[in-house]
Amino acid sequence: QVQLVESGGGLVQTGGSLRLSCAASGSIFSIAAMGWYRQAPGKQRELVAIITSGGGTNYADSVKGRFTISRDNAKNTVYLQMNSLNAEDTAVYYCHVLQSSSWGQGTQVTVSS
Repeated sequence: QVQLVESGGGLVQTGGSLRLSCAASGSIFSIAAMGWYRQAPGKQRELVAIITSGGGTNYADSVKGRFTISRDNAKNTVYLQMNSLNAEDTAVYYCHVLQSSSWGQGTQVTVSS
C-alpha cells in the first residue's frame, strides 16, 4: 500500500494560481500511473488529470490549458500546477495511484471571487 500526502491547497482569488504536491511512500511510485481528482460539495469525485510512468498526460476538458500535471520520480512526488483558477475549481483535491486503493487525505482548494 502506497501512502500519499497532499499539500499546497488554500484560498486564492479568481484568476490566481496554486501548486499542489503529493508525496508518496513506496518503491512502486516510479512505475505507477498517478492521478489528481477533485470533489466539490454535493458532487461526485471527478478525474482532473493523470500522468503515466513515462510522463504521458491527460486532462479533463474543464482544466485543459490551465492545469499541468507533472512528476519527479526521484522525489516520489506528483504535482498539479493550477492557473487561471475560477470558482468552479473549488473542491477537495486528492491524488491517487491508478489501479490501486491508495488515496491521499485530500487538500482543500477554495477560489473566491
